[in-house]
Amino acid sequence: MKKSLIVSAMVLCMMVSACGFMASVAWIRSATYNHVVNLGDSIFALSGDESTYLHSLAGGKTFRRYATSGAEIVGGDWIAPSVYNQFLTAKSDSSNIHTVFMDGGGNDILIPATALDIYNCKVDWWESGLSSTCKNLINDVYVETVNTLNYMKSQGVKHVVFQGYYRVKFGLIGTTALNQAVDYGDTKLASALAASTFPAADKVFIDPRPYITNSDIIIDGIHPTASGSQKLANLVWPKLKLWLAND
Repeated sequence: MKKSLIVSAMVLCMMVSACGFMASVAWIRSATYNHVVNLGDSIFALSGDESTYLHSLAGGKTFRRYATSGAEIVGGDWIAPSVYNQFLTAKSDSSNIHTVFMDGGGNDILIPATALDIYNCKVDWWESGLSSTCKNLINDVYVETVNTLNYMKSQGVKHVVFQGYYRVKFGLIGTTALNQAVDYGDTKLASALAASTFPAADKVFIDPRPYITNSDIIIDGIHPTASGSQKLANLVWPKLKLWLAND
């Protein structure tokens, strides 16, 4: 999936001027559980609260974190290191990676939708459903996600937890017009994980949609509050804990 430089520059300009460019908490490049790595975007990286809750659930022990606000699955590295490149950096820091917990694909949809909606991923009241253009975009994300997961598996990763996306609310960035894209995207991301070469027992997709409510989302309409991050951590932790015990 390739975006033109002109469109990308317009997107960046609008993001910076409209909502400020999203900050990220610092990477954690050395941790107690150095073989456990977090990759992804601002759901993890804007506040870092989900990591904080997971560290608490782990009894104060830590995991490496490379998630960066603005990250896409493969492209968009001029905004933030993609999930793929985050993994490469994690490998260069320490090649012993047994478990990855991650998200990805949200910004591939959100960034163009926030700017010009060139893929028509917003469903307005007069539209009957999600456009074929947006579905094609998400289908491209599916392919990139499968390829990225398969590369991680080829590099020795044993387990993966893929955290999906919750429905967003109306806010400074978010709009409920994107929620059909969220639903279709979660379906395709879950399918991408299922299609990857990880054995069924070593991969899990976390669907947060039944758990995250509007009160768990900050004023921008997209990112989790502390309560939202805690709910996400509580969804991820049981599987992470199991694999920590077995590694």
